[in-house]
Amino acid sequence: MKLTTSQALIKFLNQQYLEVDGQENKLFKGIFTIFGHGNVLGIGQALEEDSGDLEVYQGRNEQGMAHAAAAFAKQKHHQQLIACTASVGPGSANMVTAAATATANNIPLLLIPGDTFASRQPDPVLQQIEQAHNPTLSTNDALKPVSKYWDRITRPEQLMTALINAMRVLTRQAETGAVTIAIPQDVQTEAYDYPDYFFKKRVHRFPQRKPDDFELDNAVKLIRKKQKPLIICGGGVRYSRAGKLLADFAEKYKIPFAETQAGKSAVISDHPMNLGGIGVTGNFAANRIAKEADLIIGIGTRFTDFTTSSKNLFQHREAAFISINNSDYHASKLDAHKLVADAKVALQELDQKLAQHHYQTAYTDEIARIKSEWQQEVQRLSNIQYGADFTPEIEGHLDDRLAEYQKALQTALTQTQAIGVINDHIAEDAIIVGSSGSLPGDLQRMWRNRSTDTYHLEYGYSCMGYEISGAFGAKLASPEQEVYAMTGDGSYLMLHSELVTSIQEGQKINVLLFDNAGFGCINNLQMDHGMGSFGTEFRKRDQKTRQLTGEIIPISYAESAAAYGVKTYTATSVEELIAALQDAKKQSCSTLIDMKVLPKTMTHGYDSWWNVGVAEVAKNPEIERSSKERKEKLASARKY
Repeated sequence: MKLTTSQALIKFLNQQYLEVDGQENKLFKGIFTIFGHGNVLGIGQALEEDSGDLEVYQGRNEQGMAHAAAAFAKQKHHQQLIACTASVGPGSANMVTAAATATANNIPLLLIPGDTFASRQPDPVLQQIEQAHNPTLSTNDALKPVSKYWDRITRPEQLMTALINAMRVLTRQAETGAVTIAIPQDVQTEAYDYPDYFFKKRVHRFPQRKPDDFELDNAVKLIRKKQKPLIICGGGVRYSRAGKLLADFAEKYKIPFAETQAGKSAVISDHPMNLGGIGVTGNFAANRIAKEADLIIGIGTRFTDFTTSSKNLFQHREAAFISINNSDYHASKLDAHKLVADAKVALQELDQKLAQHHYQTAYTDEIARIKSEWQQEVQRLSNIQYGADFTPEIEGHLDDRLAEYQKALQTALTQTQAIGVINDHIAEDAIIVGSSGSLPGDLQRMWRNRSTDTYHLEYGYSCMGYEISGAFGAKLASPEQEVYAMTGDGSYLMLHSELVTSIQEGQKINVLLFDNAGFGCINNLQMDHGMGSFGTEFRKRDQKTRQLTGEIIPISYAESAAAYGVKTYTATSVEELIAALQDAKKQSCSTLIDMKVLPKTMTHGYDSWWNVGVAEVAKNPEIERSSKERKEKLASARKY
C-alpha cells in the first residue's frame, strides 16, 4: 500500500485498540495540532485527506495542548489517548516541559514533532539549531531525557518498528510516559509501499501482573509480624481501578491508609480507614500515624520526597516497608520488600493469604479519634476570617503588610476559607484539577472527596501551567461532569491559553483563580527558612532602591478572561464567592472566578519536614539557624 510516511502514521493510529474488561475501544481519540512549516504539509496533509476516526483539535500552545493530552489520559486511567503534533524548532521545544510532566507521572503521551530535513539539502532550514560538532542534533534531541521512548524516522520504512515500539511503551503502565517520534519534514511526505499487515487491527491490553509466590509469601509473613501497619495509597491504585478493593481490604483487617496526591479519591474521604493526605502536603492525622507505624505498605506509589517527608516521616525504630508496584524500579525504593504486581491483583492475593491467618492489627480507637480531630481542624480552617484579631496561618508578613494587601486587593477573603466554601458548593461528582503552588497542599489536606476519581492533581512534576490545560483535558475525558481548575495567579499568568480552546470546542471548564499577588508558596518557603521576601511578590520596581519592593500590582484577571468569551466573576468575600459558584453552574460556556485572597492564609506543614538546600554561611543569622535545623532533621531521616 503506497502511502506517505504521514499517511501511514495516521492510518496506523486509527487501527490501535485497547481491551479492558472484555470491551474494545479505540486507543486514540484524536490528535492535538499546532501546524507550522515542519508538519503542516506532511502530517497536516494526511489528516486533511483522511483522519479516520481521529478528532483533530487545534491547540493554542504546544505545552498547553500536550498537558491537555496527558490530563485526558490520566482522567481516562490510561485507557484512551490523544496524540500531539508540532512543527520543528520552537514547537518541539515547547513540548519538552509537558513531556517531562507526563514521564514524571508515568502518564502515556504520544508526541510527533516535525524535524529538520533528513536530506540536509536546505540546511539550515528555518528554526533549525546548528551544532558545528554534530549535524544530526536538532531541538528534538532535547526530548530524549524526558521521554520513555524516543526515535527519529529518517527513512519511511523505519516508521513501522518505531510505532510498534511506541505502542509497547504507551500500553505498559509500569514503563509508560512520554513517547517521542520525531519525523523530518521531508520524510513526512516521502512515499513507501507499506505492507498491508502493518495496518492490521491491533488490540492492546494492560497486563495484570501477578505477584511472584516468593515475594507474596514474604509480604504476608512480614505483615503478620506487625501490629500497626499503614497503607499508602498511590496513583497505581487508581489506574488499576482497585479503590473499592483497597477500601474493603483496609476495613477487613483494620489497616488505616493515607493518600498521595495521585492516589487521592481512589476511595472517598469519609471511609473510616482513610486518614487523608500524607507527607509534606499531608495532614497531622496521617503523619502522626505514619510516625508510629511499624510497617509501611506502599501501593502504587513512587515514594517521592513529599510522600515520605524527605524520608524523615517514618520514625518507628523497627519500621519495615512493603512496596506493591507494577514497576520493579519503583517497588525497590526504600529498600522495601518488593511485590512487583498490579495493585488489584496483589490486594486480591494478599487478602486470600491473610484471611487464612485471621490477621488483625492492634489499632483500637486511634484512627477514629485522630480522623475526628483532623476534621475539627478542617472546620477551623474553613471558617478563618480576616478581622481585627486575625492571625495568619503562615508566619512572615506583619500586620501592616497584610493591611497593604487587604487594601490593594480590596478583599477580606482567606485562602482556606475559600477552599471550604468551594468544597461545600460544587457538585459531589465535580472534578478538581491542580498542580502547583500552595494549592496542592491545601487541597490534599482540606478537600473532602465525596465521589471517586474526582481529585486530579499533577504533583509528580508540580508543573505550573498544567491546571487550565489539564482541566480542559479532563473535561474531554469526562464531558458529563463539571471540571474546576484550581490555580494561583502566578500559574495562570504562565499558561492559560487552552482556555480559548475550551471555548472553541464548547467544553465548559471552570477556572477558580486564587489571586494573592505573587508566588505565595515560594514566598512562604523563603521566609520560613530565614530569608526576607525577595522576588516572589508581584510588586513594581522601587525607583530609589531599584528593588522589586514597590507597590503591589493589581490585576483584573476577570477582565482578561472576559475578552476570550469566558463568563467571569470577581469575589472578595464569602457571599460573592457563593453567588459566583452558583451562577457559574448555570452557564454553558467556560467560567472564571477571580478570587482575591490574602497571603499567608494557606495551610501549614502539619508534622512534616521537607529537605531543601539552605546556605550554610550567610550574613543573616536566621538563615544559618535554618541550615543548622536542616542538618538536625537529616540526622533522623533514612539515608536511602
